[in-house]
Amino acid sequence: MILLDHLQAEMDKLDIQNLRRRRRVTDTVCAPRTQVDGKPMLAFCSNDYLGLAAHPKVVAALQEGAALYAAGSGGSHLIGGHSRAHAILEDRLAEFMSPHLESARALYFCTGYMANLAVISALASASKADTEIFSEALNHASLIDGIRLARAKVKVFAHGDVAALDLLLRASTAATKLVVTDSVFSMDGDLAPLAQLLALCEKYGAWLMVDDAHGFGLLGENGRGALEHFALQSPHLVYMGTLSKAAGISGAFVAAHATVIDWMVQTARPYIYTTAAPPALAHALLTSLDLIQSAEGSARRAQVHSLIAQLQEGLQRQGRSKPWQLLPSATAIQPLVIGDNATTMRIAAALYEQGLWVGAIRPPTVPAGTARLRITLSGSHTVDEVVQLVMAINRLEDQL
Repeated sequence: MILLDHLQAEMDKLDIQNLRRRRRVTDTVCAPRTQVDGKPMLAFCSNDYLGLAAHPKVVAALQEGAALYAAGSGGSHLIGGHSRAHAILEDRLAEFMSPHLESARALYFCTGYMANLAVISALASASKADTEIFSEALNHASLIDGIRLARAKVKVFAHGDVAALDLLLRASTAATKLVVTDSVFSMDGDLAPLAQLLALCEKYGAWLMVDDAHGFGLLGENGRGALEHFALQSPHLVYMGTLSKAAGISGAFVAAHATVIDWMVQTARPYIYTTAAPPALAHALLTSLDLIQSAEGSARRAQVHSLIAQLQEGLQRQGRSKPWQLLPSATAIQPLVIGDNATTMRIAAALYEQGLWVGAIRPPTVPAGTARLRITLSGSHTVDEVVQLVMAINRLEDQL
């Protein structure tokens, strides 16, 4: 069949360029020590930053939620699917984020991807054709797709370039101005200059939409994410946090002024036209929030930051030139840039053979020539496990 032949030819091209993506099957719970395709592995590729996915209290809460609400929601939030568990969770999330958002309310989504599609398209729809969106150059794919769905005018500003954004906002005459950015950039691990971006948004009357997927639960003294980390508070903020990473379960939420949330309920198509997530998940997330705010959550955050320092010290050996570049990152995402695709895949395969599972990231997710190992750390990792990884990487680098 000609159509299938065409697809296969395109797949063959991916193989030649070392760009073919492949899935592996995990046989055990989400934890550093896991079983992958039948082989015991030490994983450094999970976004379970606090190690809550397998926490006994979270597991028990999910079981309790299933007993209370059964398996499914039965409908969209606006047609029968909005349970008491969803309502309680949204109230708790709004309260949790209220130190940083005026008149805060929250809206729960099945995924962070869906939340980003919803919030950007809804805010843009308030002014129809008279909206301009200002997008950070390294934004996540879900933010880019949300901007496309908005069908508004778009300007892209260079990564972290506050001066460039200032010029763009100053020149804009749009009724609705929306600046969109990640807080923690998922492939580089660095932080956006949110304080400076917010100052510009307040100066020019713009929204600042922050995707804090990799900051919520991990950054800030109480785990309130990037807004707490930078001590931000403003009615111009629209905040998205995921609940599938540091919170250990599934879903996401948008928190903002109550009027923003009301508008989203009326206009956000990705919210209106999809089945609500199972109420049992929302019920279990209440326990995740308790843990994030607890002394145990604080200890797990401290463990992550301690392991970050240990990893960086181990991989940034002095006294010789290192061909592989560990990017500067103060977050749980620690990217080690190798360069070309083939070498990166060889390194990832060699680590895998030693029982170390690290993600290999290639174009188009990152620019050509910057293929990398994306090392992610968790509060469940130990000092000895990080030592094992560091030693393996350094040996491979010496050999190559």
